[in-house]
Amino acid sequence: MTMELEERMLKIKSMLFGLAIGDALGVPVEFESREYLEKNPITDYIKNTRPIGTFSDDSALSFCLVESLISGYNIKNIKENMLKWYFKGYWSATGETFGIGNLTRTVLYDLSQDINADTSEKYEEYNNGNGSLMRIAPLLFIIKDKSINGRFQMTKEVSSITHAHPRSVMACFYFLEFLRHLLLDDLDKYEIYHKLQKDIPEFFDNYFKESDSTKNEIHENYLEEIKYFNRLLKENIHEIDKNDINSSGYVIDTIEASIWCLLTTDNYTDAVLQAVNLGGDTDTTACVTGALAGLLYGFDDIPKKWVEKLARSKDIEDLAIRFANSLE
Repeated sequence: MTMELEERMLKIKSMLFGLAIGDALGVPVEFESREYLEKNPITDYIKNTRPIGTFSDDSALSFCLVESLISGYNIKNIKENMLKWYFKGYWSATGETFGIGNLTRTVLYDLSQDINADTSEKYEEYNNGNGSLMRIAPLLFIIKDKSINGRFQMTKEVSSITHAHPRSVMACFYFLEFLRHLLLDDLDKYEIYHKLQKDIPEFFDNYFKESDSTKNEIHENYLEEIKYFNRLLKENIHEIDKNDINSSGYVIDTIEASIWCLLTTDNYTDAVLQAVNLGGDTDTTACVTGALAGLLYGFDDIPKKWVEKLARSKDIEDLAIRFANSLE
């Protein structure tokens, strides 16, 4: 194995195990209140009705995405893998599919009837859950060297399989841009945060000013939507009190809470436990936080006991190796 390949494999492992372990830590207490978790904080995997180390749809769909990307970027194939998960438990932790959001369920059912189905609900403002944000992190390794326009377009395509509203697409784009800087740049997390405060609004202001009439038609929608990202783009979110950080399944809450957890801690363990102990949509907040923290701090910073007890740990390692090899 060349040094370059080994480094790429470690980065992929860091992300995949990072997101899946965060997810698995959060699964047993999904939807518990913050007040309950303040009195009974999660510090390790705990057992509930599922085995310790069980991850949810968040990780399973991320792994489905990786399996598709190993063969090249193909939206139809990504959809087909998602359907295999939904109907056959493909890449699930235990063969069981659970935790699926209402919109994702609707879209996948429609796709099962027609792989090209374009469900109208996924464009609606009320359907801005975190269902595309939770599964999109692995796309980073395909788009990282593309132009910013290319990165946005591919992010939009993958998010829009289930969540096509501009707010969800923009959250996915912000997330992937943060991950990209963690992967490629010698910047600390605060420098990345402040860089994105300049780069993200500038991109959306310029991208839709091109001559393409389709872009111009949706220009106003994106510029209107950017106000929902003001706490990330105009404030120092890490200075906001925990009581003012929301951790519901709303996509804005999830990206805000995850960046807050990353910026207010200094290692993988504290970041993901902070995310879980916010309560609410614990598995997804910790999954998104775990992808960020895993990539930032590296595989060696993830507790070995968590790696070993994670469901399908050896399969995930094999997936990371195969993905790394496919990117040669």
